[in-house]
Amino acid sequence: MLLFLSSHRDFDSMLEKNIPTKDLSAARKTVSGLKAKGQGQGLGLGETPQTPASLPGSGTARASTLQRKLPKQTIAPSPTTTTATPTNTATTTPREPNSKYSSKPQAPIIEDKAEYIRQLTALLESKDFRERIKGLDQLVADCQHNPSMVIRSLFPVFDLFRDRLLESNRKVNLYALEALQGMVRLLKDNLSGVLNHLVPAIVDNHLNSKNRAVYSAATGALCELVLNLDNSLLLEPFCFKARVLSGQAKVDLIEKVAELVMELYPRRPQLVEQKALPLLWGLLGPSSGSVHRATTSLCRALHHQMGPGLRQSAASQPPSVGRDLNQLLRTMS
Repeated sequence: MLLFLSSHRDFDSMLEKNIPTKDLSAARKTVSGLKAKGQGQGLGLGETPQTPASLPGSGTARASTLQRKLPKQTIAPSPTTTTATPTNTATTTPREPNSKYSSKPQAPIIEDKAEYIRQLTALLESKDFRERIKGLDQLVADCQHNPSMVIRSLFPVFDLFRDRLLESNRKVNLYALEALQGMVRLLKDNLSGVLNHLVPAIVDNHLNSKNRAVYSAATGALCELVLNLDNSLLLEPFCFKARVLSGQAKVDLIEKVAELVMELYPRRPQLVEQKALPLLWGLLGPSSGSVHRATTSLCRALHHQMGPGLRQSAASQPPSVGRDLNQLLRTMS
């Protein structure tokens, strides 16, 4: 049934709407595997492969054995024209590609979506961590040289990528976080559909990491999201995670929200009040040093933008919120 429905143009969006989040990755992998298996065996509609254990992703494929179809005409893009630059030129300058990742295509460009997903799955789900790292290299190169295919395959591709962020191998985690920074610069707002899955994969396991390289790469990925995407897309996932996480991750996300408030409020005041004010109300009251400092930064940003409106908004909350807000504002003056 899934294989039949997958031919519909709205299949990806309907799958995300109707399938529980915990089952999305498995559903997409099943469809991708069935498509690839069907093409390889010449199956007709209604027929199913007889050997599901041999579906792509079993870890037996290797990059050296993958055969990619060349398009009839391929124009190699110039590195000077394909390297994306952040949209906020006032606060950043164009970066050179990370030397860890080649700016040249890793393999010939694939035209068929099902074949592309099959081959990328074979790499990113390999049992050999070195093959998974090759898959990450391939994905970065595809974002630069074949971005339309990555965008067309966005949901299954980022299900695979998220698994690399969440796996137990720290080398792969770190490589994925560093690769993500380049991918964000190249894909920009095209990532909007996967942010609600991507942001938790970055912050849940890595912003509290004791491994300084992993922590640094995670904060770098968040910075690239802020620089390259419409910040209105980031406010909700950042606010939500700032409420539920603890430790350094909580502090970092509160500070990120404070930055977003300053940028977003002039053009999206209702969105900021809807998302950021509940976060502030929940943070008021006794807190540890670092969380208190971050809360003060958020309060200062909101007060700078809203003025007396901040106290007026607190008046509709329980009395303790108003008392705590007034006390915090007094310490800021």
